[in-house]
Amino acid sequence: VTVGEQYIAARSRLAQILLQQGKLNEAVELLRDTRGGTPGERTQLILAESQILREAGRHNDAYIVLDSALSTHPDSTELIYEAALTAERIGKPELLESHIKHLLALKPDHAHALNALGYSLAERNVRLDEAHDLIAKAQSLAPEDPFIMDSMGWVLYRQGKLPDALRTLETAYKIKADPEIAAHLGEVLWAMNRKDDARRILTDAAKANPDNEVLAGTLKKLLP
Repeated sequence: VTVGEQYIAARSRLAQILLQQGKLNEAVELLRDTRGGTPGERTQLILAESQILREAGRHNDAYIVLDSALSTHPDSTELIYEAALTAERIGKPELLESHIKHLLALKPDHAHALNALGYSLAERNVRLDEAHDLIAKAQSLAPEDPFIMDSMGWVLYRQGKLPDALRTLETAYKIKADPEIAAHLGEVLWAMNRKDDARRILTDAAKANPDNEVLAGTLKKLLP
């Protein structure tokens, strides 16, 4: 594929194949050598490069790429959102919060941005009332999203509302058997002294998702 509407997607896929072959530098060079004809195409190339770097475990480099792109495209909602999530991965939640607040100023009803900030607060066990309000607003905008349900279940758990947390997480897990939802569901079951159920869900999810870091961490904490 050399021209046309599939060109950027094809170049991004080729970069992914190079990464799978262990050729990270070649993958990055390929994307940087690709010329985007429109601002949207150039944004997609930046996002593809940051994704390649994240998948290679180079989260800090991925954040640098996104932050640099934001210096010339400061109001790109896609770049802001990805920069926020990547900032969280490098252990800088204050940068996540700064990016998300900027994004919400541009797009107040961005459900995933509301959810990202609410979940970050819940995960750190801080400002839980604010976290609940953010996630509740996200849920009102996307009521069937299992990942937003997962965030709601997690903040309810942090608030000590275990039965409500359990119902919410069970609903989310029925919609999407995601390993991180399984980790949260297992932890809530464990806290409710339903340890056999927790063990079953966690071990089944681990068999299906052996490389998931969140799930592995939960298993290590509960089943050392």
